[in-house]
Amino acid sequence: MLKLLIFTLYFYVFRCQYYRFMKQLKNLLSKETSPYLLQHANNPVAWQAWDDSILKFAKDNNKLLLISIGYSACHWCHVMEHECFEDEGVAGLMNQNFINIKVDREERPDVDHIYMNALQIMTGQGGWPLNIVALPDGRPIWGATYLPKKKWMGSLLQLKDLFVKAPEHMIEYAEKLSKGMHQLNTLVATENENISFTSSFLSETVKNWQTKFDLENGGFKGAPKFMMPNNLSFLLRYGFQQNDRKILDFVESSLEKMAQGGIYDILGGGFSRYSVDERWHIPHFEKMLYDNAQLIELYSDAYTVFKNEAFKNIVEESIEFVQRELKAPEGYFYSSLDADSFTTNQAKEEGAFYVWKKEELQHLLKNDFELFAAYFNINRNGYWEDQKYVLIQTKTSQEITDLSSISEIELKQRIKNCKKILFKERQKRDAPGLDDKGLTSWNAMMIKALAKAYKVFQHKEYLDRTKKALNFITNNLLNELQLYRSYKNKKSISATLEDYAFLIDALLEIYQTTYEASYLELAKQLTEKVIEEFYDEKSKFFFYTSKEVQLIQRTIDTQDNVIPASNSVMAHNLFKLSKFYLKTEWEHIARTMLQKIQPQIKDFISGYSNWLSLYLNFTESFYELVFSVENKINIKKIQQTYLPQVLVASAENKIPLTLGKKFKDELYYLCENSSCQAPEKVLENVLMKLQH
Repeated sequence: MLKLLIFTLYFYVFRCQYYRFMKQLKNLLSKETSPYLLQHANNPVAWQAWDDSILKFAKDNNKLLLISIGYSACHWCHVMEHECFEDEGVAGLMNQNFINIKVDREERPDVDHIYMNALQIMTGQGGWPLNIVALPDGRPIWGATYLPKKKWMGSLLQLKDLFVKAPEHMIEYAEKLSKGMHQLNTLVATENENISFTSSFLSETVKNWQTKFDLENGGFKGAPKFMMPNNLSFLLRYGFQQNDRKILDFVESSLEKMAQGGIYDILGGGFSRYSVDERWHIPHFEKMLYDNAQLIELYSDAYTVFKNEAFKNIVEESIEFVQRELKAPEGYFYSSLDADSFTTNQAKEEGAFYVWKKEELQHLLKNDFELFAAYFNINRNGYWEDQKYVLIQTKTSQEITDLSSISEIELKQRIKNCKKILFKERQKRDAPGLDDKGLTSWNAMMIKALAKAYKVFQHKEYLDRTKKALNFITNNLLNELQLYRSYKNKKSISATLEDYAFLIDALLEIYQTTYEASYLELAKQLTEKVIEEFYDEKSKFFFYTSKEVQLIQRTIDTQDNVIPASNSVMAHNLFKLSKFYLKTEWEHIARTMLQKIQPQIKDFISGYSNWLSLYLNFTESFYELVFSVENKINIKKIQQTYLPQVLVASAENKIPLTLGKKFKDELYYLCENSSCQAPEKVLENVLMKLQH
């Protein structure tokens, strides 16, 4: 009888604990501000946001973690949500056996880095949605991207059973995987002091890379096809400094082809994330702030080299798009537009906002339809699927005028009218979803892009927008040099190295736009903070997270992708600031980083293009130009000249570089390796030296 009583009491306590546990497992995402997390707030899955207390909860209850990572504009994230996470049966399986954590990769790239590294080790592939099952302590043991419902449930059942029957196997695998993940932070050990930087290494690297160039369509061979602005930015600089006409022709052709493809929104401006084909025709329709920021900067630079009017139009239209669709009233910039939107049948479809049916175009454009159809390929070339067309330009204006027997002036005017009609009609459609959080690093990229566009085109409103956005960041996301990553109604989440690095980069650009020393001083102070909080003496690189952030691993980001690696951006910052402030120790850090990276470059050249740009600083002449002039026309000439190998400062600013330089009359001091030439009185003479 006593045994029965004890058993009953034990069962009652266990049941109470179980129900208390299940009651705690409810969907808590409605408390979040991330648009991606809020998209999942009504799922029957008991999602919770990433939080240290959740990890403790998992350990205390010995439950596996199911970590699902994505972002607001991710098409396949939406598909998996509909097929799996909105399903009551799937949710029941997940809730009973796992602690379910949803992560916005844009908000928490530090978490994403860790588990993406794990997935790539486990499967050799990456992508989103990124789904990871981990031990209660956070160490990963299984991963996959999109899976349909049947495979998803089957995988989870197997993992649940293995955790119950043979947890030691999972622990053993987790330990091996953790070792592999930590090894990713270890670059090839080299006596880096013995590695010298040579022009021959650069020329051989570019020669090998040329086998990957798509000379027909522009960009790089293969599909899906990303624009990779940082790759083209390096090649623009390399071709310019080496006077390599073939490389320059490739860059100009690539920029033209991208702008003529469906990946560029010819009605509303701005680029989509990538194309699924080799000829830039069918985009993955999401539009990201970081892509458009980098491309605005690239097309601005390219205009200074090629004087191609089409590039100027791309910059102006893309800035207009960002201003119209991604600018918050407070002045900062939203993150992205979704690939999907609702059709007239209230079904969500990818690209529904952007594509056209032939009948629609005929009805709207009337007598101009045939001309428009020839210009933008309402034919086999422009056909996508389901009677839909994505606008793409394959013929020159001259070819169209020859076929149509009209003047180029008339062609431009009629096409312009057609675009106005279609843009107005498109505005009546349901717009793609907006991810309205502001990210510090992506805003910094846009701030830099606007500053660059202002310098090249001298539109005052670009500078006004630059300052307003930067003021928002410094007033709302910066507190005594402590930077925050994300903003939506309030600041949240400590900044990563990416945020600091890109903000410093933007400040350096704005200083060389306005010559207001406060921007340069803030860049210096933030760099000192980064060295204190992120630098790793052992690897000689910077961790992605500060020493204050507690995760299962501190990753080191060195490989350039669609966004340059945070370490490569930081190395550029250190190099530039070492020149402004004559801090040789900062140049030494940048040099050491590059020396340790150099052996990696030959195996994956496109993954190190920002490092290669830094490499040019050491193999070719690099200058500092200090001017003493109030003549705004000459300042404008400096700003509108492509000078990637020059830092510009005003003698009016009292910084180490400018000390001893007179601020009177009109003088230009050209310096190299801490040695300055005699001051020059004629700007054209200085520019001639720099461009030859």
